[in-house]
Amino acid sequence: MGEKNVRKESTAGELKAFMKHLIKDIRALEIMIDRGMIEEGIHRIGAEQELCLIDKTYRPAPKAMDVLKELNHPKFTHELSRFNLEINLDPAEFTGGALKGMEDQLKECLDCLRVGLTPHDLDYILVGILPSIRLSDMTLENLTPLPRYFALNERLSDLRGEAYEFRIEGTDELITKHDSLMFESCNTSFQIHFQVGAQDFTSYYNWAQAITGPVLSACTNSPLLFGRRLWRETRIALFQQSTDTRSNHQYTREDAPRVLLGKSWLTGSIVDLYKEDIARYRVLISQDMDEDSLETLKEGKIPNLGALKMHNGTIYKWNRACFGAASGIAHLRIENRYIPSGPSVLDEMANMTFWLGLMHGMPDEYRNLNRTHDFDVIKANFNRACRMGMGSMFRWLDDKAYSARDLLINVLLPIARDGLRKAKIHEKDITRFLNVIEGRVESGNSGSQWILNSFDKLKNDGTKDEIMLAITAGIAKRQKRNTPVHKWSLSRINEAGSWINRYWRIDQIMSVNLITVNENDLLDIVPNIMNWREIRYVLVENDKNELVGLLTSGNLIRYYSTRLTDETQDALVKDVMIKKPICVTPDTLTKDAISLMRKHKIGCLPVVRSKKELIGIVTEHDFVNVADHFLQEFLKD
Repeated sequence: MGEKNVRKESTAGELKAFMKHLIKDIRALEIMIDRGMIEEGIHRIGAEQELCLIDKTYRPAPKAMDVLKELNHPKFTHELSRFNLEINLDPAEFTGGALKGMEDQLKECLDCLRVGLTPHDLDYILVGILPSIRLSDMTLENLTPLPRYFALNERLSDLRGEAYEFRIEGTDELITKHDSLMFESCNTSFQIHFQVGAQDFTSYYNWAQAITGPVLSACTNSPLLFGRRLWRETRIALFQQSTDTRSNHQYTREDAPRVLLGKSWLTGSIVDLYKEDIARYRVLISQDMDEDSLETLKEGKIPNLGALKMHNGTIYKWNRACFGAASGIAHLRIENRYIPSGPSVLDEMANMTFWLGLMHGMPDEYRNLNRTHDFDVIKANFNRACRMGMGSMFRWLDDKAYSARDLLINVLLPIARDGLRKAKIHEKDITRFLNVIEGRVESGNSGSQWILNSFDKLKNDGTKDEIMLAITAGIAKRQKRNTPVHKWSLSRINEAGSWINRYWRIDQIMSVNLITVNENDLLDIVPNIMNWREIRYVLVENDKNELVGLLTSGNLIRYYSTRLTDETQDALVKDVMIKKPICVTPDTLTKDAISLMRKHKIGCLPVVRSKKELIGIVTEHDFVNVADHFLQEFLKD
């Protein structure tokens, strides 16, 4: 990741050279499999921990590059955004105390990070989507300044040809557009690797696909985005839409997105999977390749397959096939990419244990799923899990319908326990980790459910922004205790911190539940709306939904009091509205907004982005609420 010589293909010659290496890599892999050069008979495991950096106000802290430089730790690396980091854990043979060793290694890395962050008033958090992240954080200024990421962003944007569209609907709804892939940086995951042999790869890969929905249902931890309650695992939809380069024409052709579970079972080898991806997905980025993989094979060495790995790294399957080579030995592995980060290290290790136990415990009757079962059932299960988590109903491989609880407790946990025992994992570790899964499922309290329950508890206690900060703070504090999420107490509003954290900027206190009228509406509708909604200000938009004016109760009173009744009947909004009202942007400091209102003796400020794009309003009533909360906090102290 982040190679210095990475580029998007700029000339036909460069693309041609890269494609030649890609084809050679495929042929080299075929040869290695045919000659038995892929390691067989051993399972190794690994993991990658993605996390988010936060400041003392529980907001994203774009300090990753500085932190990496100071840490100078070989297991830490950068991610897409400046506020994310990744920890790469050492692989281990899947037996004995491997899982406990992985947990200890991760905790040691996080302790090292915590110590390094403390002098800078920074912290880290493990969560699928940071609740306190804002649309204003999705700027290219926060893109990690490395060639790979800029090349990837430019290439995806070029292929897309227009703004990215986001539509995700749950309890609330998110509909927005953005001009870069930065929405992807909202996501953090806990990625798990499981090494398998070439001969059994197809069976294991298809089994990994089959269990995806049920496993994810127990692990969800991403229900909020920009204060909206969406899917139990909103990461899935967000990641797909933030990298989707398909045009409307390609939708009609049923072209596949670059982020997906899959369209069908794997029927051949891993090579067939790679061939399909090369045929279906265009090369996004390339680099100069020093190695000729076929020549390396002729020399009796194991090639790196750099072109193949680079192309594979731009196709984000939730179960991704990976090739690797270490110490002159080639291996294959399956990477689980759908499990979110958090809620605690113990929860993550329980998720890892559950999935690895299922993989190793694959029942013999499911070794040929591509011949016996319908893949559409697997896709439907996955989609249900993304949206509903443990509230899902699943159609399992025995063609019976199960609630998530019954399938997880009565069918999958026994398979996982059996698989762990076959691997000779220490019994105390099996019990400890799987008890976390069982407790979570029995209680129905996943990370997502905890977040949503906290949201429901707090929704009448503060502004939306306060609630997001309180939940973020609650997660950050509780996960440090390393207790499982189903035993967590709900977040409290005072965990959001001081008033500076909660009311410092206008976007923290503004109202986004806007009542607007069109400039060509009949004026008489406005006083009625004000009366019905008990408001004193109505914003005016044109046919392009741009802010063009403002109506206040004061200027309506002045208008009606100076005219006869029959003179007002046909008046339009644009005839009376205040044109070019004084506005602020969402990042305006609250103190500056107050000064502005006092200076101009006005009672409200429309909040706009990109000149006329209306996103909110702040009124004197909002400042009264802020003062009330501040005084209550002051008196308590």
